[in-house]
Amino acid sequence: MRTSLATRRSLRIAVVTAALFGAGLLHAASQAQFDPAFQLFSQASGGDEAAIDKAADGFEALLKAEPSNPVLMAYFGAATSMKATTTMLPWRKMSFAEDGMAALDKALALLSPTHDAVVQHDTPGSLEVRLVAANTFLAVPGFMNRGARGAKLLGEVLASPLLATAPAGFQGSVWMLAAKQAVKNKRSDEARNYLNQVIKANAPQAPAAREQLKALAS
Repeated sequence: MRTSLATRRSLRIAVVTAALFGAGLLHAASQAQFDPAFQLFSQASGGDEAAIDKAADGFEALLKAEPSNPVLMAYFGAATSMKATTTMLPWRKMSFAEDGMAALDKALALLSPTHDAVVQHDTPGSLEVRLVAANTFLAVPGFMNRGARGAKLLGEVLASPLLATAPAGFQGSVWMLAAKQAVKNKRSDEARNYLNQVIKANAPQAPAAREQLKALAS
């Protein structure tokens, strides 16, 4: 039986990934290390300003042990960017935002086919880095000229076949962000489609998706 080019490529990636894991070259922080920093990041993203510095510090500490881990780099960059909201000084705002963007750019540059494997909490690393970067790029002010790249990265995550292998919570985050962007761009039908995918997958964000569908219907 003849094997397709795509299948052969997938097999090569799987072999290389397995070899790198075996050689200890593809790193991931343990859940016990990652989860406290991630929890702080989630609190910060939800509006808890007091958690922002702690989240950035937590991921910075993890990066010292694994400086080539793009997932840790992405979360550190995103948390650093959020620090711009904690000061009234314009130069400090720009410094935090620019430092965060630079870390996110570095995280994206670190990605290789090996990061299509799971890096943290059962999620392909390449998708997690792109989503964290997309979410941040789409949130920063327009004068920073990151919106187009954020939209491109979000599109890459949505189009990736790896998305189907990610946990429901991650999928829900992707579709909720896509719905938010669709609403922003006045594409209500597209937004409804993404929100319905969240509900169909029974993702943790399903209650929020139902509320947004009600708002779109009103």
